[in-house]
Amino acid sequence: MLLDDELAYRAVAARDARFDGCFILAVRTTRIYCRPSCPAVTPKRRNAEFHRTAAAAQAAGYRACRRCLPDAVPGSPEWNLRADLAARAVRLISDGVVEREGVPGLAKRLGYSERHLTRVLTAELGAGPLALARAHRAHSARLLIETTDLSFSDVAFAAGFAGVRQFNDTIRSVFATTPSAMRAARATTGPAGRITLRLPYRPPFDAAGLLAHFRAAAIPGVEHVTDTRYARSLRLPHGEATVRLEPADGHVRCALRLTDLRDLGSAVNRVRRLMDLDADPVAVDGFLSADPVLGPRVLSRPGVRLPGSVDGAETLLRALGHTAPGEPLAHPDGEVTHLYPRPAEVDSPVARALADGSLRVDVGRDADELRAELAAFPGVGPRVAATVVMRVLGAPDIPLTEDDDAWRPWRSYAAVHLGRTA
Repeated sequence: MLLDDELAYRAVAARDARFDGCFILAVRTTRIYCRPSCPAVTPKRRNAEFHRTAAAAQAAGYRACRRCLPDAVPGSPEWNLRADLAARAVRLISDGVVEREGVPGLAKRLGYSERHLTRVLTAELGAGPLALARAHRAHSARLLIETTDLSFSDVAFAAGFAGVRQFNDTIRSVFATTPSAMRAARATTGPAGRITLRLPYRPPFDAAGLLAHFRAAAIPGVEHVTDTRYARSLRLPHGEATVRLEPADGHVRCALRLTDLRDLGSAVNRVRRLMDLDADPVAVDGFLSADPVLGPRVLSRPGVRLPGSVDGAETLLRALGHTAPGEPLAHPDGEVTHLYPRPAEVDSPVARALADGSLRVDVGRDADELRAELAAFPGVGPRVAATVVMRVLGAPDIPLTEDDDAWRPWRSYAAVHLGRTA
C-alpha cells in the first residue's frame, strides 16, 4: 500500500475505523500521533502528516495520543499481503526477535547485512529495526503496566528494555506520561496470575467458523474448545504458557498465563496471527462476494478468517499427522495439561530437519521459497506445503484448488469458504 496523503486525510476526516492500524496521523501543532478514527477534532490539512508506523511517528518526535491509544488497534493487513524484505522483517520484529537476538540476529535470519536491512526499513517505513523494536517494547510495557501489578523494574525487564532508566525515558517520550500515572488510570486486571487483554479486530469476524475449525483438529490436553472459547498451551522463546481466547464484540478477550513475562509480546503476536485478527474482511468479502460461485457463501458467512499458527514447526508436523501430545505442563491450566512435542521428540525425517535447523518454518520466510522447499521435501507434497504456508505466514493468496485465478488476490480465503461449505 502506497501512502497517499490526500486519501489518508479523507479517511481521517471521516474517522474511518477501517484504516486504524494501516497508517498513523501525526498533528504538527500538538506533536501527537493518533489512529485515523481518533474522536478528537480533525486537524487542518496543513497541520497533518502521515506515517506508515507508530515507530516512524515516534522517530519524528511525536508522542502517542492518550485518548485514542493508537497502538491498541489491529495491525496493518499489509504485512500479510506483502512478502518482501520489509514485511518479513516486521513480522519477526513483532515476534520479539530483536529483543532476543539483536539486529544482527534479525539480519541473519533474513539473509541480508544489517546496513542493507536498516536502509530498506527506513526507506519503506520511516524507521529502522531498532526504532521499530522500541515501539514494540513500548506497547508491551503499556500492556504490563495497565494489566498487572508487577513492579516497574520487572515490567522493564519483561518488555525487553536494557534498564529502568531506558524504560522510564521511553514511556515519557512515547506516551507523554509516567508509568505511575498510567497504572493509576489502568483498567481492571484479570484473575490472579493471568494477564487479560483485549485484542481488537476489524469487523465482521466469523468467530464461530474459527472455533469450529479449531474444535475439529484439537489435540486433547494441548487444546480445549467450546462453543465460545478456545484454550491451548504455547511453547514460547523463554518458557511455556497457556492462553484462553473468547471472541466478543469488537475484540477477542485474551487471558494469558506466562512462566516468563518476556514472552508477552511474542505471545500476543502469535495469538493475533492464529486468529487472523489483522485481516481486512471488508476488502476480502467485497471482492469475493462478486464471484458467482463464492458470492452466496461469502454473504452467508461474512468475516471469514484464515486459521493461523502459533508455531511453524508444530503446524507442519500436525499437517503430516503427528497429533500426539508432548510433555506435561509444569502448571496445568484446567483442561490444558500438555505442550505439543518439540521436533526432536517426533520420529520423522521432517521433524529431524526441523530439529537440526536445516528446515526452517517461521514468519520470516518468503512464501514462494518456503512453499517450494516444503513441496520438494520427501513426504510433504504440494498440498500440505500450500496449507502450511497459508497458515504460518497468513498468506492471503495461496492457490489450494485448480483454476482459481479468478479469486486472486484472496485465493486462501476462497479456499476457506469452499472448505467450510464442504
